[in-house]
Amino acid sequence: MPSLLEVNGLTAAYGATEVLHGVSFGLETGRITAVLGANGAGKTTTLRALCQMVRTGGSVLFDGQQLVGRATEEVVRLGVAHVPDGRGTFTALSVEENLRLGAHVRRDKDRVADDVAKMYARFPRLGERRHQQAGTLSGGEQQMLAISRALMLRPKLLLLDEPSFGLAPLIVAEIFRILRSLNGDDGVSMLLVEQNARLALELADQAYL
Repeated sequence: MPSLLEVNGLTAAYGATEVLHGVSFGLETGRITAVLGANGAGKTTTLRALCQMVRTGGSVLFDGQQLVGRATEEVVRLGVAHVPDGRGTFTALSVEENLRLGAHVRRDKDRVADDVAKMYARFPRLGERRHQQAGTLSGGEQQMLAISRALMLRPKLLLLDEPSFGLAPLIVAEIFRILRSLNGDDGVSMLLVEQNARLALELADQAYL
């Protein structure tokens, strides 16, 4: 498999405080890679650094293009979608407005409605609640919405930060089943940050600790 993401000597800092110190790893096209570690180990910061949301150094090659030094919006346009911890939904907007917002950088606007329909087919609960305010959804439904909104970008790489956090086991099992399907059927590459090592290792092709 060709390499989709090559990270070498990645550093990241909040203000004057450096919190990542020379992290290196890789991810192959069409594969799921997990990043495991305790609280405070830098997992979330690693995802933020890939998206250029924090001050970074080193090298991040995505599909052959250097990400370090780019604006976050440029990273998104290149095909990197981020599902942050805590869902990150726009609570005052409806489900459908959240989904359409996920496609705002796309140029093929005529195909957005088709992809919204695909999200409802994949996540039927969202279809039932399409006009409902996102802030009134359950935690599991908000996580499904966050994943769907990221997929509206048609990303080459999906970054997932603790998708199981705070959710009931049955909901977690459903979400991970859908992630497996997205990878197997649609070929979406994923970088998964997760504290539940068992879940992550069952899903991932490889893992970094």
